[in-house]
Amino acid sequence: MTAPLETPESEPHHGSAVVTETEDRRDGGAGNRSLRQIAWQRFRKDKVAMTGAVVVILLVLSAIFAPVISWLLGTSPYQYHSELMDPLTGGALNDPDDGASGIDPMGGISTDHLLGLEPKTGRDLFTRLIYGAQISLLVAFGATVVCVVIGTILGSIAGYFGGWTDTIISRAMDIFLAFPILLFAIALTGAIPDQAFGLEGNGLRVGILIFVIGFFNWPYIGRIVRGQTLTLREREFVEAARSLGASSGHILFRELLPNLVTPILVYATLLIPTNIIFEASLSFLGVGINPPTPSWGRMLSDSLQFYTTSPHFVIIPGLTIFVTVLAFNLFGDGLRDAYDPRSTD
Repeated sequence: MTAPLETPESEPHHGSAVVTETEDRRDGGAGNRSLRQIAWQRFRKDKVAMTGAVVVILLVLSAIFAPVISWLLGTSPYQYHSELMDPLTGGALNDPDDGASGIDPMGGISTDHLLGLEPKTGRDLFTRLIYGAQISLLVAFGATVVCVVIGTILGSIAGYFGGWTDTIISRAMDIFLAFPILLFAIALTGAIPDQAFGLEGNGLRVGILIFVIGFFNWPYIGRIVRGQTLTLREREFVEAARSLGASSGHILFRELLPNLVTPILVYATLLIPTNIIFEASLSFLGVGINPPTPSWGRMLSDSLQFYTTSPHFVIIPGLTIFVTVLAFNLFGDGLRDAYDPRSTD
């Protein structure tokens, strides 16, 4: 009963009722391909989007296997190397085995420490970055799931039923969009004790961040789902389901929802980098993850006092956030173009 999403199909030649094999090969055989196959072919041709996808995959894998990578390198994100640091400036010292002395201008970069050392503490910067990716991606993906679930449910209900239901949900969206989420997140994370809701420490912090970011950002995806539902509810397959006596729940979950998967998936990939920046902003302000657990925002905040003596400590965390957000945005834009029915192969 579910209507397939619209896909561009090859049209037969006007001079003949039969499309030849040569013509079908020339147009890519679009008539014999599913929407997913067509989208993958378009996405594969987009080199920029493919580059973003590769960076995203590498980032996710490095976060998942961070303990393994740390073990292979023989270092820990919590291990101090104060003997390698200058006690006055906090900068990394040159290796005396190399016949040099004084502050290392490269920040302690070596085969043992691929990105150098943190000023003053001497902790390995590379392992702290990949462990920080765990926090950033966990919060970003968790908050995105919360956004998608709430936004999809309320957006589809508003678009399908309309009337006063649509009015109430739409006004709720306006209120949430006008809510000062950053100020609320700062106040809430600062007021929450170390133990609450059966959680404690950074486990509680992560849960609070996921809730705050996800619960107050659902209207963005809710509006998209509502608009798509308004269009789909007038389609023939919905009218056919009504004529057969299908309930509203059946139509919403069996007829409309499968046709909303693609726009939801595309927008979710564009929402993840926004959530990464939000988590980094809270950690930068000191109300995110508690130290010494690595966090990109906290590392960037700590680096500001050493930007004259250890500029690598400022550049590397900031560049990591920049590349991550850019990769997710390029990946999301590529998915959006690939699934756009108005696109051409």
